[in-house]
Amino acid sequence: MPVTHTVTISIIPVATTARPVDGQSVTDELLALALARPHDALKIAHDRLAAHPTTYEASVARQTAGIAHRVVGEYGPAIRELRAALRLARASGDLDREIDVLASLGATLARAGRTEQGLAALDRAVQNSHGAAAGRVLLRRADVLMVLTRYADALDDLRGAVTRLRRAGDTLWEARSLSHRAFTYLAVGQADRADGDFVVAERLFASCGQDLEYAMTRHNRGLVAFARGDLPDALTYLDEAGQRYEALGTPIPELAFDRCRVLLAAGLARDALQRADSAASRIEEVGPSTTVAELLLTAASAALASGEPNAARTRAERAHRLFQAQHRERWAARAELIVLHARYAAGDTGIQELRRAEQTSTRLEALGAEEAPGAHLLAGRIALARGERLLAEEHLARAARARRRGPPLARSASWLAQALLSTTRGNVRATLAACSRGLDALDEHRLTLGATELRAHATTHGAELAMVAQREALRRGDTRRLLAWSERWRATALAVPAVRPPDDEELVAELAALRDVVRRLEAARASDLPVAPLARERRRLEAAVRTRTMRTHADGPDPAANGYGRWMDLDALFAALEGTRLVELVDIDGVLHAVVAGNRRVRLHSVGKARDAAREVEMARFALRRMAYGRQTPQAGKMLGLVGERLEEALLGPAAADLGDGGVVVVPPARLHAVPWGMLPALGDRSVSVVPSAWNWLRAARLEQPVEDKIALVAGPGLDTGLAEVSGLVGCYPNATVLGNGSATAERVLAALDGARIAHIAAHGSFRADSPLFSALWLDDGPMTVHDFERLHRAPYRLVLSACDSGVGNPVGADELLGLVSGLVPLGAAGILASVVRVNDAATAPLMLALHRRLSAGAGLADALMHARAEAGDDSVARATVQSFIALGV
Repeated sequence: MPVTHTVTISIIPVATTARPVDGQSVTDELLALALARPHDALKIAHDRLAAHPTTYEASVARQTAGIAHRVVGEYGPAIRELRAALRLARASGDLDREIDVLASLGATLARAGRTEQGLAALDRAVQNSHGAAAGRVLLRRADVLMVLTRYADALDDLRGAVTRLRRAGDTLWEARSLSHRAFTYLAVGQADRADGDFVVAERLFASCGQDLEYAMTRHNRGLVAFARGDLPDALTYLDEAGQRYEALGTPIPELAFDRCRVLLAAGLARDALQRADSAASRIEEVGPSTTVAELLLTAASAALASGEPNAARTRAERAHRLFQAQHRERWAARAELIVLHARYAAGDTGIQELRRAEQTSTRLEALGAEEAPGAHLLAGRIALARGERLLAEEHLARAARARRRGPPLARSASWLAQALLSTTRGNVRATLAACSRGLDALDEHRLTLGATELRAHATTHGAELAMVAQREALRRGDTRRLLAWSERWRATALAVPAVRPPDDEELVAELAALRDVVRRLEAARASDLPVAPLARERRRLEAAVRTRTMRTHADGPDPAANGYGRWMDLDALFAALEGTRLVELVDIDGVLHAVVAGNRRVRLHSVGKARDAAREVEMARFALRRMAYGRQTPQAGKMLGLVGERLEEALLGPAAADLGDGGVVVVPPARLHAVPWGMLPALGDRSVSVVPSAWNWLRAARLEQPVEDKIALVAGPGLDTGLAEVSGLVGCYPNATVLGNGSATAERVLAALDGARIAHIAAHGSFRADSPLFSALWLDDGPMTVHDFERLHRAPYRLVLSACDSGVGNPVGADELLGLVSGLVPLGAAGILASVVRVNDAATAPLMLALHRRLSAGAGLADALMHARAEAGDDSVARATVQSFIALGV
């Protein structure tokens, strides 16, 4: 979406012979203060009005008050003050004073949504002005024209303004004209010209001491970064601008809108929806604004991306009404497009929707809007759903025209249109080529992101491209191609480590403060003390950590350098598997399929409905939790067996008979990751590795063990067995570093883990579904989160987490998983043992001892877990405990 809002401009009058030179200086300073420090300016204006000023001076004071009210979003009071200022200016007999106030009033009326009245006032001001005064008025009219998306007209006015103001030596207003011209360049897609003007304007604002306008220029440079697809830089600039606005006590409504757009582009739809709704409500409280409509439209887009079409439609329809009342044609067309997207997502594909989609796409194309290809794509989808092939091909072809230009996200959408068009025409080769090119564009986008969270969420944009290719492979019965395409877009966020310097001192300090606050918060809850202040501080610190990590820039690493983004090399996979079978579960349109690879063959089995499998997984996890802490009965073991049989039927179906005699590598979709695979009868006596993708398993298998035999054993607080579990392991590793009983602090634990060959952490864990990267293990000084793990230079080669729910993750994006293990896989962890449910501490200790006896003898995690299952015997609690763990990796 092009940038079409800009900063609010303060109004400084030109000199006339009706007042002395020193009066001019005072007037300029007062009006400049209205934008730099509006609250201070408002107080000074009221003080001067109370001092019985002349008519001219009263006009200046009223104008200052009006501008100050407008800057903080109070449009009603602003218009009243400016109308009073205009009456006083006319009474003073000073034509330049009258023109200046008239221009202020026109700009304010337009920003309040009364665009026709605002433009009429500005036109009168332009007709009666000349020289530098004309430059200032032209600038204000251009501001309104930009809001109306009349960019060519706005650029004409701005070129005239820059020339007049530079010639007059008016540095401040030259900076403002450059800033507006940059904004207009940005709106028409000329990002380089925009950034050049912003850089000059920034320097000029700094030389004039205009703190607020300097902050606004930083804000605008964030929009340039966003237009270029550089989300980390965009977030950095916007966050800095927000801090400067806050320090000046000047809220800028447009900042919320822009932050929401960046979050939406990053795939963080729910974050964007929450912020947009909250900001729109706050702005409405202080009066009407064009920004309310823009925020409503952003909220509608976010609701649509979050899978809430009804909420999206409600917001978009309201935004559409506001845009129409404001005569903002391009914005109204965008809102109409979101309404149609929401109706389509809800299943509405009637003839009325098709005609509206056609009209909207034609309208957006005529307006030169960048949403036009997306509108044609929607029209093509609806036509396909209605069986109108020729019409669908026409719109899809028009949507596909933009596939070779523009930012990566836009190109990927156009490649999707090309893929659908080729599918309609029956051209399989062209379909798959388009899907590949679309995902390549998204790789280009995601590899600029340093944060794991952003990379994971960004995969949402490629989900349909991957699905189109998977459907085509399934339709043709091409099992090898189905495996390759399933791998192409699976768990890609884990393929490249998050870019976060381990020595980031501010991040380290924030994480330490967070641990301390959470520790005190839990203690207060346990003692039934007030927790509200601590809870607020926890939210603040979590927001600070999350914001800092999302600003990390990755500088676009070469995918080939890490093997990232390569197609699955089946020969390499077969060679690594040897006697092992790989089972990749693929969900295509709600049906679960099992692709079994091994013995140099790839076979396909249709399993059943994915929702049935998800239901059986939850039943199995419930049974394990109940067995761990519930009452034991003679039928308990039989019940576990029956649950396992049902789970196997739902997850593997006929594939269970195609596993050979050796070990098994399971590659589940993210939504079926937390599965107790050891419960399945076909897997109970096998070595079973669970991996997010076959590529990740291959990489883990090729990792070399650390040369240094560094072992770390860690015990957190509050365990029912105290230090017994870790103490029992010392016999396996006599030279291990042992931390516990007060010494298991985050910094000491991280130092012990970094580069270890084997590490074991016995600690309670907590999984945060609302914010998975704040999932944590509890240590002596508080929770150690995923953000802490990501500070490691190298993860332990093998890590055993005997904590509850340590293997649970939150599915995000196309097929990604965020949780405790997500930060460790990219940092070199070859294998992680973790639980998928809460486990019994007492039963876990002997299991861990059996496991480590095998590990210390050189076995891999999956083999060690298999032998531990065998040693559990018939004891139902022991069986349930060992079946609660999975081996991730090798």
